Amino acid sequence: MAPEGSVLVTRPEGQAGDLSAAVAAAGFSVHCLPMLQLVPLPELAAARRQQVLDLDHYQHIIFVSGNAVRWGMPWFESLWPQLPVGLYWYAVGAATARQLSAFGVRVQTPDADMSSEGLLALPPLQQVAGQRVLIVKGEGGRDHLAVELERRGAQVDQLPCYRRVRPGLAPGELALKLSLWRVTLVMISSGEGLANMLALLSPAETSKFIHITLLVPSDRVAQMAYAAGFKKVVRAENASDSAMLRALAAWKTSAGE
Repeated sequence: MAPEGSVLVTRPEGQAGDLSAAVAAAGFSVHCLPMLQLVPLPELAAARRQQVLDLDHYQHIIFVSGNAVRWGMPWFESLWPQLPVGLYWYAVGAATARQLSAFGVRVQTPDADMSSEGLLALPPLQQVAGQRVLIVKGEGGRDHLAVELERRGAQVDQLPCYRRVRPGLAPGELALKLSLWRVTLVMISSGEGLANMLALLSPAETSKFIHITLLVPSDRVAQMAYAAGFKKVVRAENASDSAMLRALAAWKTSAGE
């Protein structure tokens, strides 16, 4: 029997189904409430269009999420019916790599460390002085990848193809749902998702829910959770469904059956 209470899955709309089903199959009561909404950018501005037209001038093309593949690759295909050869293609994780491989390119990806740090550890990105890199991503987000590649001497361009926005929940709505659903554990997929959750809770509400366990995908997000006052933080290996489920199973065992 699962620990008393329910699990809240916070992946963006349309991306929580498999994880939620697996959580339910593991014996938990599960609810879904996105802490991040994704909106594709409607069209290529002139400068971005030129980046895509110059695709064959780059040596390295990096996709930092499955959503970057979902909305970025159609732009590439619209201007490149046959993709240029001789490029290195990268994906931040296994799921993103599968999406990208469907377009007929050979993809390199980190193993367990599905992050900017994992990408930066890949051998072809060690010696990039004088080479051009295109990072396909959402608007904003972390700049660590671009900054480090530039430090290594690369010329880095970024191609945003979607934006992330905070869910439009009314004041107090998130706190009410956490209470009504008797949420014991919240699965957080990213630092931005955690930041949105904290923004949707007043300081008093945050204090009320610091007993909830947060399951997070990295040490960086874990530190954010501790800094916000949460006492119970479980770290998964990464943000993949499989890693999240392994961490959930370990938490279930430690919480007692």
